[in-house]
Amino acid sequence: MRTLKRIFGTLLVLLIFAAAVIAVFYFHFNKETKELSFNIRKGTPGSYVELSHGVTHYELDGQDTGKVVVLLHGFSVPYYIWNGTFEHLVDAGFRVLRYDEYGRGYSDRPDIVYNNDAYLDQLKELIAKLDLTAPVSLVGVSFGGAVATDFTNKYPDMVDKVILIDPVYDFTKPAMPELATEFKETFTADDRAKSQLEDFKYPERHPDWVDEYLDQMQYKGFRHAIVSTQYHYKFNARQAYAELNSKNKKVMLAWGREDTTVPFTYSDSVRSVLKTEFLPVDDAKHLPYMAQPEIVNPALVTFLKK
Repeated sequence: MRTLKRIFGTLLVLLIFAAAVIAVFYFHFNKETKELSFNIRKGTPGSYVELSHGVTHYELDGQDTGKVVVLLHGFSVPYYIWNGTFEHLVDAGFRVLRYDEYGRGYSDRPDIVYNNDAYLDQLKELIAKLDLTAPVSLVGVSFGGAVATDFTNKYPDMVDKVILIDPVYDFTKPAMPELATEFKETFTADDRAKSQLEDFKYPERHPDWVDEYLDQMQYKGFRHAIVSTQYHYKFNARQAYAELNSKNKKVMLAWGREDTTVPFTYSDSVRSVLKTEFLPVDDAKHLPYMAQPEIVNPALVTFLKK
């Protein structure tokens, strides 16, 4: 009996020690130490609007009479991912909206399940709240391509044209439990930030990209948003793109030939079920409109004006 007590006592001490070590590491690596507030937001560009799940950060510019184009960012990089393209479309005469999805950038990070409805409802509410004239055209990059596709499939009367740029294809949830993935994200935050440079063939042209990405990671709720999305956003690519094809919308597909995030070969899979105008982009990876803006941005304008 005494031996068992010693073993139990030893195990208890080891367990407490392990928990203490984990706690120390957690607080050391945890970047989410701040709450988004009015004082933080008042020094930021763009505008803010209250929606059902919280505040959404957005920018709307262009002629009031221009055709409305909505830019949908990818899985985790906020609306600044559209820098350059946003301004180009505004200069071309469009009324252009870009915004931070919940959990990203300066939008609220509600404690919700980040499923399809969360993203589609945010976009639908935003269009209504800003009194934008429908139908609107949607431009989605990477994960934004899934949101654009699903929104069009659900609300076809609200959408005119669709542009998909290196859209997500193989979107499956991780094998480990959700809580474990969220815990792991705490310790790999720097790796996630640095990995954003893999979207560029010439990352040296974007020296501030990682620091800009890290900024959003300091606000509570970012980690939950991206992990919850991985587990609860359901997207069967082949089925979704085939359904989009049935909506008889004009669709443009642009893809960087050297994309390693969503490989270029997936463009064949998309086009096997979806009729598109196809723009393969040489010397570009996951963000071809940033790598080759002089090619991609005018092509977007031409397509949207047809």
